[in-house]
Amino acid sequence: MARVLIVGAGLTGSLCAALLRKETPRPVHLTVWEEAGDSGGRMATARSPCNPQSTVDLGAQYITRTPHYAKKHQSFYDELLAHGILKPLTSPIEGMVMKEGDCNFVAPQGLSSIVKHYLKESGAEVSFRHRVTQINLRNDKWEVSEERGSPERFDIVVLTMPVPQILQLRGDIANLISECQRQQLESVRYSSRYALGLFYEAGTKIDVPWAGQYITSNPCTRFISIDNKKRNIESSEVGPSLVVHTTVPFAVTYLEHSTEDVQELIYQQLESILPGLPQPVVTKCQKWRYSQVISAPANSRGQLTLHREPFLVCGGDGFTQSNFDGCVSSALCVLEALKNQI
Repeated sequence: MARVLIVGAGLTGSLCAALLRKETPRPVHLTVWEEAGDSGGRMATARSPCNPQSTVDLGAQYITRTPHYAKKHQSFYDELLAHGILKPLTSPIEGMVMKEGDCNFVAPQGLSSIVKHYLKESGAEVSFRHRVTQINLRNDKWEVSEERGSPERFDIVVLTMPVPQILQLRGDIANLISECQRQQLESVRYSSRYALGLFYEAGTKIDVPWAGQYITSNPCTRFISIDNKKRNIESSEVGPSLVVHTTVPFAVTYLEHSTEDVQELIYQQLESILPGLPQPVVTKCQKWRYSQVISAPANSRGQLTLHREPFLVCGGDGFTQSNFDGCVSSALCVLEALKNQI
């Protein structure tokens, strides 16, 4: 039985695992390593330590399905809708730009529930706080090292973390990447953002006429969402939650500052936009150093195969585009590349 390691428990990594379980002709042993403490990647959903039922999406806010992908990826949307993981976005989002035929969806349990669904479907052995540091070639297998444990050997490795983290890996992989491949990887560019999640006591009222609002006139704030309202979740037992996404220029300016200092700056700007906002009971500030892909490699076709025997392939939105369909496209391309190897 081939041992397959998928690095990254975001959307692409989790869907790769689910597709490999479902589509490969022979059984495989699937392992997923994630450096964070939970799955989701940039579809992260944070929970209030005071009440786990109170959640906030710190990454992606909703999913936009275009007419093209409504056909191309219909089975993926149908599955998530049938399970109640996705539901149409019906709450008002001020400043949202809608194109003809587009449809927007939210996840009632938070967008990380999509990733958790795929991981469950995969049956993979998932380990958190596993940060890969080295990949070496040992007797026609990949020996993969992470920060804390002993190295493990795999027949196939799939890398789905942000591309700059692939380039930081040490070991034989650094020498096995060709100059052409390195240029392709180095051509990937990301924007950066901060997100600030705020959790409130049950019964707190945030009196605004919208569930989300795009801000165009503030140097710090780009988007605000009353997250429970966005997902149509109202409860007398669970307090509201709010998330703020910063502008890219703000994030670039403060990228290396302490999270505590940045959080204070974001909150000051939020209060200027929403005067009289109640005091939250808990806050969670998230730095997205690699937020959205602004340039992908030319002709990457959704994946980049770095080595064939043994097989090592890169996937993720760095090789497509930063949205749900970009990740699905990449996962399908990775699956196609792997089919002949398993």
